[in-house]
Amino acid sequence: MVVALLGLLLVPIPLVQTLGLAAALGVTVMLFAAMTLLPAWLGFAGSRIDAILLPGRDRKQEDPATTFWGRFATAMSTRPWLSLVAGSVILILLAAPFLKIQFGMPDDGSEPKSLSQRVAYDLMKDGFGEGVNAPLLVAVGLNPDKPLAYLDALKELTPVSKALAAEQPAGTIEGVQYSLGPIPNSADKTTAVIYQITPTSGPDAPETKALVERLRSSLSKATEGTSLDAHLGGSTATLIDLTDLVQKYLPIVIGAVVFGAFILLMLVFRSILVPLKAAIMNLVSIAAAYGVVVMVFQWGWARQIVGLSETIPIVSFVPLVMFVILFGLSMDYEVFLMSRMKELWDATHDPRQSVVLGVATTARVITTAALIMMAVFFSFVASPSPTVKLIGFGMAVAVLIDSTIVRMILVPAIMELFGAKAWYFPSWLSWLPHLNIEGKGPEVTADVASVPVGPE
Repeated sequence: MVVALLGLLLVPIPLVQTLGLAAALGVTVMLFAAMTLLPAWLGFAGSRIDAILLPGRDRKQEDPATTFWGRFATAMSTRPWLSLVAGSVILILLAAPFLKIQFGMPDDGSEPKSLSQRVAYDLMKDGFGEGVNAPLLVAVGLNPDKPLAYLDALKELTPVSKALAAEQPAGTIEGVQYSLGPIPNSADKTTAVIYQITPTSGPDAPETKALVERLRSSLSKATEGTSLDAHLGGSTATLIDLTDLVQKYLPIVIGAVVFGAFILLMLVFRSILVPLKAAIMNLVSIAAAYGVVVMVFQWGWARQIVGLSETIPIVSFVPLVMFVILFGLSMDYEVFLMSRMKELWDATHDPRQSVVLGVATTARVITTAALIMMAVFFSFVASPSPTVKLIGFGMAVAVLIDSTIVRMILVPAIMELFGAKAWYFPSWLSWLPHLNIEGKGPEVTADVASVPVGPE
């Protein structure tokens, strides 16, 4: 989890970096609490911790292979190709819409119609056009050592005013409704001016992004060879730049996090196939969650279920934040499941038995943890903010997919197909350190080692 969260430090956006560092520190603090404070409290409780049992529960030790999850894992292992194909088809179908994802930043037009900001947005759009909610700002600096009177500054600013069609009729420049300026910082000692530009399109429209790119190119040409320093900004342009920056660094973060997780799992399990399988499965499950998010929030399928009044583009930083959190959670589940399988493999060297009993003894904990996380994430859907809804819904769906299709269907099937080769580690990599994350585990008893787990 910490490795995944620290991947956000690769993105040169202070807010994203702060989010990643703060979350990583929070996880680290909880880790130390789990290793120190929790054992102390359990020591105080002693045997009294089991004094009260939930109704329907008893102290009888169940045979793992005969439990629901034991029988389920046996079924997946005895038909590995069917399980693999069925699970893969479901994930691919869910992930397919991700190829059509449109990044952007929701504006007040995506808010519920009952909110005052949505009412104001609609009134301004109806009265002045869509572009009034997507203003652009151009700041131009003149020679600060030689302040000019405003009329003299106007002459020097002629190339910029022409490039922006300042005070010209609508349509003089494609995509510009009107352009106001230059507005000086001082009438008699002008060293800087601003222009206010209203596009003909809304904040999230592709036309607005194209306009920003054209105006920046025009400004660069207009100020070339002059002492003028012009920059186009404003909230709309800033959000466009932020989206482009996140899209640029998203593959870098994904690559770095996956590589780091692969190396750590390889050192922990002394295997090549196990970490490779984990990386691929986690990427596919997250892509499937992205696909579901696109279907609901971008395409509007069943959007009423999450209380969404309008379709919205996918907020650019949400897939980035979702990836690091979900990849970390998936790796937590992976380590928990695979460490148990590795213990059983070391004790029995029976691939089928290690898979079935590994799933049977960890599935209840994994599914319980997943249900808790889903309840937390689904609570975000109650927020009126579409962005908060998107984050909560996306992460809840991702946890659901990972803890069911991936962890309980695909992993047993793939490990059964790998067989003993899953734990192969090349001798030429034996110099690498072995990270023993749990120390020497309890011995697997003969009774457990001899439990039948279905037909070979």
